[in-house]
Amino acid sequence: MGQDHERNEISTDLDLIARWKAGDERAASMLVERHAPALARFAMSLGQRSDVEEVVQDTFVRAFGSIDSFRADSSLRTWLFTIERRLILDRRRADRRRKDDLSIEERDAATEFDALDGLVAEEAEARVRKAVQRLSRLQREVFLLRVTEGLSYREIAEIVDSTEGAARVHYHNAMRAVKESLYV
Repeated sequence: MGQDHERNEISTDLDLIARWKAGDERAASMLVERHAPALARFAMSLGQRSDVEEVVQDTFVRAFGSIDSFRADSSLRTWLFTIERRLILDRRRADRRRKDDLSIEERDAATEFDALDGLVAEEAEARVRKAVQRLSRLQREVFLLRVTEGLSYREIAEIVDSTEGAARVHYHNAMRAVKESLYV
């Protein structure tokens, strides 16, 4: 996506936010309609296998509840990704506390892309998925935000609470690991 498209999307989002604040409920629905699919993809890419719709809904509830704190320094989508990531991490922490020490086992990681496995038969894509699963959590998040969502390093850094340079390094290392796994 070019900068002009990004600017148009930001201004449109800002217009919809202003309309929603003025009482236009359709504007909120339009924001949800526009951003929910990307939020669902991001939640699944972070390993959220159940309650994806609930996570997306909770993200919007939290965002709409604190919309006055949205400074528009970045796009609304970037802000939503940041909120969703924090919600998912909070859920994981709560689950670990409830279940003492819940650790993600290899067989759990292998199911992360089961839904795609049924749709995609190509061996190369399966190998890429396996390589992505072996990445560290942060590398996987950066890699998927860049590849599947097309976000800039600046946006990714904001979402994962890092620097732009660190986001570039994580992406580069993730890409190298994925490429190396294809030639093993």
